[in-house]
Amino acid sequence: MATENRIRSVAIIGAGAAGAAAAAAFKAEDYFEQIRVFERRGTAGGTWIYDPDPHVPSIRPGGLPADLDKPLEIPTTLPATTSPNQQERFVQTPIYDTLTTNVPAIAMSFSDSPFPYGPFVPHHVPRQYIENYFSKQRTDDFLSLNTTVEDVSLLSSPRSKGPQRWKLTLRKYDPSKLADVWWEEKFDAVILANGHYSIPWIPEVTGLAAYMEKFPGRVIHSKYYRSSRHFANKKAVIIGNSASGHDITTGLVSTAQLPVYQSRRSLGRWDGDEPLSGVQWKPIIKEFKLDGTIVFDDGTVFKVNGRPLWDYESNKLIKSYWHTFLQDFPRLAIVGIPRVLTFRSFEYQAVALARLFSGRNALSLPSLREQERWEKERDEKSKREHLKFHDIRWETGETMNWLDGFFQIAGLGRLTGEGRIPPAMTKDLIWAIENIKKYPEPGNQNNGKKAEADEWVVVNRSTKDLLHFI
Repeated sequence: MATENRIRSVAIIGAGAAGAAAAAAFKAEDYFEQIRVFERRGTAGGTWIYDPDPHVPSIRPGGLPADLDKPLEIPTTLPATTSPNQQERFVQTPIYDTLTTNVPAIAMSFSDSPFPYGPFVPHHVPRQYIENYFSKQRTDDFLSLNTTVEDVSLLSSPRSKGPQRWKLTLRKYDPSKLADVWWEEKFDAVILANGHYSIPWIPEVTGLAAYMEKFPGRVIHSKYYRSSRHFANKKAVIIGNSASGHDITTGLVSTAQLPVYQSRRSLGRWDGDEPLSGVQWKPIIKEFKLDGTIVFDDGTVFKVNGRPLWDYESNKLIKSYWHTFLQDFPRLAIVGIPRVLTFRSFEYQAVALARLFSGRNALSLPSLREQERWEKERDEKSKREHLKFHDIRWETGETMNWLDGFFQIAGLGRLTGEGRIPPAMTKDLIWAIENIKKYPEPGNQNNGKKAEADEWVVVNRSTKDLLHFI
């Protein structure tokens, strides 16, 4: 190579595995006068650096790297000092706590330095391995850590006769000045070894952008997943079934609410003939709705961590039992539906619930299957008789049966006085319900006597809906 065209200085951008290999190879040539490795993190290791508590930035669906990670404004003159950068730069890695390598150690490690053990090692091993490799190859002197390459510019035109040279614009936070320091360096050649796992990409799906705005934090990219513990007892949908999708789905089975849903476009490398126990496969997602539901391509719907309590179309509680208890939320209950005797019936519900939630109930609730059967039969009867689901009739004995259900659940209070007992339905109370009305029925005007304002009268009633006024 002619002296004038000789490459004397080389800049390597990135101190991950690619940067470590490049630094070692260029050093081994014993040819270059200057080799510099620029790394924006505080240590070598690249994508294998573990960030246990990452900041999760706002990401626009469909946003490409050039849109999400816009270049910083470079000072007009360098060197320069500016206020610390506040723009998101996506420096954190996608490593989660249970991640292991998926390439056998003998094939993944550098040829001159095997992993300490294998075949598949936890994430801290390759991180330490890369850092140690710089020391072992004596290339750690090349490192410029906590240094971000903000721009790479060609100094000479490719058409000129002289050799190309490159200018790197560099930025580094100086904690002693509480400021960013900017400068530039020039090199004969540049190696890009900065990886490709920095800026997450979320595809555009109908309704997703509005969904993410309404429910912040509900949709996250796998880059910011760290531990299945964060999803304990939550419903979860994993989109994708490649390496990280498979790992995260498997991890969530032990902590999340089952089943864990995995949305797949096609059969994955790690998929068998059937999903793993606790996992349910779903097709791609067609739409995200602002009521919190997710619609899959096959028309099935997923509700995220919660559900509506009331079905407005059917005018009824959803998944209820005995008009009070909720089948899927054993520690959530309703007092006040149906109204029936209003205050008095509310009292029955309240006493039964207090006894149940204190663990002092005399009778347990039936099994989930029995509760589901009650709701199904109740719904069929309501439709058949053209009644509202939560209408309870007095004349058929249904009201008494309903209140007795709470009486049986509650049982007696304690000998020491704790706990209330549902009130008795005495003969006087029953007579009053059936005979004393504030408003006489049309055509039945108390035998011709006129009732004064606010006067209670006893009336004859030909119809049987004795609680219609409620």
